Amino acid sequence: MILDFWRNHLSFVVCVIFVSVVAGLAFSDDVARRAADGQPLAANVSRLLQALDSLGAPLEASRLELINKAIAGENGVELQTLLDPVALFVIEINPELRVKVKRGPGDPILQQGGFTPMIVKVINDATLARPLNISSPQAGAIYAGSSEGILLRQAQTELKRNENINRERRFLDVEMFDQSPMTSKLSGLNVEYALALIHCSEVGAREATIVFDVGEGTQDLGFRSEIPVLFSVRPAIPVKLSIHDADGQPTTSRLEFRDRHGRVYPPQAKRLAPDFFFQPQIYRKDGDVVILPPGEFTLESSRGPEYRRNIRTVTIKDTPDSALTVNLQRWIDPAKYGFFSGDHHIHAAGCSHYDNPTQGVTPADMFNQVKGEGLNVGCVLTWGPCFDHQRNFFSPAADTISEPLTLLKYDLEISGFGSAALGHVCLLDLKNQTYPGSEGTSTQGWPTWTVPVMRWAKEQGGVTGYPHSALHVDPKQAAARLMQNLDANQDGSLSQDETHGHLLPEDFRRIESDRDGVLSESELQRSEDRAADQLPNFAFPAMDGGGAMEIFVSTSEGVCDFISAMDTARIPEWNTWYHLLNCGFPLKLSGETDFPCMSSRRVGQGRVYVQLGKVPHLDFAAWCDGIAAGRSYVSDGYAHATSFAVNNAAPGTEDVLLDNAGSVIVETTVAFASEQPRAVAYGTLLPPTGKRMVGDTVNLHAPRETGFEEGGERLVEIIVNGQVAASQNVPADGKLHDLKFEVPVKRSSWIAVRQFPQLHSNPVNVIIQQQPIRASRGSALWCAESVRLLWRNRNRFIAESERPAAREAYERSLQEFLTRARNAAESPELVVQELRLE
Repeated sequence: MILDFWRNHLSFVVCVIFVSVVAGLAFSDDVARRAADGQPLAANVSRLLQALDSLGAPLEASRLELINKAIAGENGVELQTLLDPVALFVIEINPELRVKVKRGPGDPILQQGGFTPMIVKVINDATLARPLNISSPQAGAIYAGSSEGILLRQAQTELKRNENINRERRFLDVEMFDQSPMTSKLSGLNVEYALALIHCSEVGAREATIVFDVGEGTQDLGFRSEIPVLFSVRPAIPVKLSIHDADGQPTTSRLEFRDRHGRVYPPQAKRLAPDFFFQPQIYRKDGDVVILPPGEFTLESSRGPEYRRNIRTVTIKDTPDSALTVNLQRWIDPAKYGFFSGDHHIHAAGCSHYDNPTQGVTPADMFNQVKGEGLNVGCVLTWGPCFDHQRNFFSPAADTISEPLTLLKYDLEISGFGSAALGHVCLLDLKNQTYPGSEGTSTQGWPTWTVPVMRWAKEQGGVTGYPHSALHVDPKQAAARLMQNLDANQDGSLSQDETHGHLLPEDFRRIESDRDGVLSESELQRSEDRAADQLPNFAFPAMDGGGAMEIFVSTSEGVCDFISAMDTARIPEWNTWYHLLNCGFPLKLSGETDFPCMSSRRVGQGRVYVQLGKVPHLDFAAWCDGIAAGRSYVSDGYAHATSFAVNNAAPGTEDVLLDNAGSVIVETTVAFASEQPRAVAYGTLLPPTGKRMVGDTVNLHAPRETGFEEGGERLVEIIVNGQVAASQNVPADGKLHDLKFEVPVKRSSWIAVRQFPQLHSNPVNVIIQQQPIRASRGSALWCAESVRLLWRNRNRFIAESERPAAREAYERSLQEFLTRARNAAESPELVVQELRLE
């Protein structure tokens, strides 16, 4: 590496000599000058000098001294005489708004990996006050194929611009420096100076064409608005990294380098794997290098939410032995309590990943992400995009790149093919990924509804569940459906008699706001809208293509193990789960990101912590079994329940059996980070759409970076059958807090601990007199109606040959929920009708 460093420097010296000779021959004439008002030009030059200083590229002292004297004397001609020799470009804008560019005498020397400021002289005969634009055919992204829709909702569409569809040679990034103290537009003065910033990712002599304009159609004829420049590019510095975990062992870390103006290094537009262009951070393991230009940077290092962020200023020196040491610190280590974290929904292709130059990325690239975020398990799911290529990484066991306490496993998400129209499905711990009759493709042979593919996964010992599970409410649609179903006399309103015994989003008197004795459709719509912000709620989901739609059928058929949380909005995630638990189904909760399709910045923003005990190495099948059994809690990593038990029974182990109704002792130990991001995803910002969208990572509901908040309190709640039975505020101080509650239990129930929206345990069942959990007639009726609504809205997506079997399963599911509704003791005023699918 040191030899390469000096070899590059030697080639650079030769290159500089060559370019300097050429420059001396080509630019012996003076740059054209114009008479200019000295005062505004002096102000412009003064700001230019400030900008150069802030960019770390001040002019040499002797020239600077003379320029400052000319500024003080407001001497326009002298200012041009002194600045023109260091201007690389001279722009002329004629009265017809045509732009042409010439080379100035300035040295075309760039720094690999850094943004080099270049002085641009502007002769503005049009006295135009518009932005000056710079571009280059050799500039722009080096990747192509990312999803525009996903980047749009993540407010990162700039990463989609000018993608390298034709695989062009691109090594530059160019921009005009328009931050303070410079201005975003030309002033209109007939002579002024601007700054172009040019970044090069390669080293040595590189020719590039530079283009200027002041808007569409302003380029001069005959290509005079562009000019070829032979740049000499100084090599960047290979900085060797020493990275150690909290226990002193070598590890992998998340690193984010920024200059004083907030620019990210290495620049995202020039990133290919192992670095991802849609992330500001990079991941490096101990002994790796990062290529940086000399200079001062802010370095933020961490290894996921269980670690403290460390922010410090680092200086990269122009020497071959540059090095940085990163020592990581934890604020909590769940593995000490037997909990091992995982994100079982990660993609290595599609969404934000490019398909040019490769069909997604490799296991080694994904392993860096998983280990760099402190996850113990990462499941990379092959799906529709790049299916044929990515399925080659599948193995019945964890990938060979895995380590004892960090596993990577390739499995499947049924998305982009098969049954996706009824809800996407995560299939984990598969031994075989080729569905019978599919011939190893995603284009034929796969079922068009979810139950058969989940049954196939279960038959081979797999674990199944629905990802990004939120079932959202469309208040207008839900109100119209209620009116259609219940308006017996077709008068456009609902009387108390018409609604008697039927499930409404709220009590009749709460809905009837105008006190006219009937419910209008607008009152129902407002009620559905209010209910959608409550947890649990009886607002009916839209069933229009998003979320865990067929979960009601697959759960009642016994082929669904879990519902995912922590990436979509929390209320509609947990609401579905609560209702199914209230019906007595043993469905478990798990955590995921759907990286980078939902959570775009990093894996493990949502995660599941599985209790395995203190083990020296992980077994993927055992970890998946823990998810299916519910020996786990879900979290965003900033909130933890290191223990939770009801009468000493932990989730996923055994039921608590009582002979009669009575009280149980609920104990939990919780901890909350003393610092966490200020964002909708973590519940620290309320989105404009209201509480129903809290926890969402799919859409950016606020500015991209809103910082961190420290301290405060978190409300810990004990949940019985979806309702809060006890609560206590706990400080967010990074410490463990032991809590104990005595909770009355009247009927067979499920009990869990939560902190909305960041933490939820799986439940412990309390069984009284051997009676099954039938906690809510309303929940059972809500599930039954959801089955009917789904069949009505989506059965057309099921292949005709599969529809009879699907209809039978849907009908069985509907009747099972109605049976459980009849057996439920709560809400006896609700009538259980004889219902069919249609």
